[in-house]
Amino acid sequence: MSSTTEVRPPLPPFTRETATQKVRQAEDGWNSRDAAKVAMVYSTDTWWRNRAEFVQGREEARAFLERKWSKEFEYRLIKELWAFTDNRIAVRFAYEWRDDAGNWFRSYGNENWEFGPDGLMHHRHASINDLPIKEGERKFHWTLGRRPDDHPGLSALGL
Repeated sequence: MSSTTEVRPPLPPFTRETATQKVRQAEDGWNSRDAAKVAMVYSTDTWWRNRAEFVQGREEARAFLERKWSKEFEYRLIKELWAFTDNRIAVRFAYEWRDDAGNWFRSYGNENWEFGPDGLMHHRHASINDLPIKEGERKFHWTLGRRPDDHPGLSALGL
């Protein structure tokens, strides 16, 4: 557990409303592609499994995000609440991106999150699969950054 005095509302125990808020905050943060800002929602001793990579601590999380977004261009992400309990949230997500050779992908995944009483994420378990797509198959077309409120979510897009 983090020994900082940082607090990141909404705080557990979660309700459907506050879990949904937490998911949208995470989506907005990751869509910013600002690794330093995003890393601040994780505890200083956060622990991740992301695909087959293990991340220990906030600084490793920041470095991981910097590496990720230096290779995934045109990154656009949608997250959707799947389930929640007192201090845990499960989400499903999809994001679209292209590599430096111009190849497009849609990455699908699930994440399990565990939060401390301070609202910082202490554990993140992510399972992700990449699907090559053609540029014309893309579904996420908003201007880079935050997904507009009127843009459909995963369920509405049939994903």
